[in-house]
Formats: sequence, C-alpha cells, structure tokens
Amino acid sequence: MQRIHSAPGTISPVGPYSQAVISGHLVFTAGQIPSLGSLDEQPESFEDQVRQTFANLAAILETAGSSLSHIVKVNAYLTDPAQLLPFNQVYQEILGHAPPARTTVCVQLWGVSLEIDCVAELIDMERAK
Repeated sequence: MQRIHSAPGTISPVGPYSQAVISGHLVFTAGQIPSLGSLDEQPESFEDQVRQTFANLAAILETAGSSLSHIVKVNAYLTDPAQLLPFNQVYQEILGHAPPARTTVCVQLWGVSLEIDCVAELIDMERAK
C-alpha cells in the first residue's frame, strides 16, 4: 500500500489521515472540501464550491496516478437537500461522460457545504509499486 499525505495544490489534512491510499489497482481518497488554499478560503457560489472540490480530488488522483475519468465510486455529502439539483448539474458537467456509481446524503458538516470522496482505478501502475 502507498499513502499520499498531501498532494500538491491542496491543503494538508487537518487530522491524522492520508489524502489517498493506493491499494492494488485502486485509489481511495479521503473526503475533500471546496478549499482554495485554507479552510477559510472557499468559492462563493455552491456550484463553484462543487467544481473546486472536484479540482482538489483531481489533484490528489493525479498525484496517485489516476484521474477523474477513472473514478468508479463517489460518496457525496451535502448540507442541504436544496443543493441536490445544482450539485447534479455540476456533477454531470464534470463526470457526465460515464458517471460512476454514487451515494449522496445530506449531513451536517463543519464549516463547509459539501464533502466528496471517491474510489478510482489506477492508470499509472508504476505508482503502485
């Protein structure tokens, strides 16, 4: 197993966890939020927060040797049921080519409006060695 503590361009984890773990042919990411450079810096619109969260996931997946187009499972955590429609619109924009399996739930989060984690296939098998 390989662990990625902090991918370039993302904020460092705020607790004792890795941003991603590579196991076999899969990359498992920790939940990502719409942070730009710190927990306090987030885009204003919800749609841009979704895009930023996926940008953070993309940076982690790239560091691990994968990409957004290789995601097989997404878990999305929203803080308001009214967010589902705009979330789905941006999700379709980003992953609509071949949408992965997904679970979406509404929860209370700490200072953010959403969190997303995923599982993706490795495309760079050299990283898994």
